[in-house]
Amino acid sequence: MIEQFLQDYVKKIVQYPQKVKVSLSSTEDGCKDIVIYASPIDIGRVIGKDGKMISAIKTFISGAKAKDGFTYKVVVQANENPR
Repeated sequence: MIEQFLQDYVKKIVQYPQKVKVSLSSTEDGCKDIVIYASPIDIGRVIGKDGKMISAIKTFISGAKAKDGFTYKVVVQANENPR
């Protein structure tokens, strides 16, 4: 659910939506890592001015945390191919 929402949301704000991918993985300490992959050109759009966009994404994730009890860590990474 969170994966699909984030993928759809990030695709709407970037220049190259076909390069967006979101993966969710569990770690040994019970935390879940959410990795948002985007084109290097779009990384600035995902993070936002002064980190406001990624902060809003993390706020949304904290709402999901309250519902399902997991701790989430959000990471933004650049894809290998810029286009």
